[in-house]
Amino acid sequence: MPNVVMYLTPYCPYCSRAAMLLKRKGVTFTELRIDTDPNLRQEMLQRSGRTSVPQIFIDDFHVGGCDDLHALEAEGKLDGYLALNPTA
Repeated sequence: MPNVVMYLTPYCPYCSRAAMLLKRKGVTFTELRIDTDPNLRQEMLQRSGRTSVPQIFIDDFHVGGCDDLHALEAEGKLDGYLALNPTA
């Protein structure tokens, strides 16, 4: 399974929605809290070009935010990204 990382804050409802979808799919992911570490906020900005949370990555593939994650699910593409390394 690929490495899934989500930059988030604990009080963000979009972060919670994205996390619930990943958990429902049985995906283990790393949570990087940008509210407690300014360096992680800067890292997120550099990786994604965005300042909003969540920002989700599957390996080096930038999914985007919660709506982007749910759009991939609705299109039937999310399982493919979670099963395969999209950069290979």
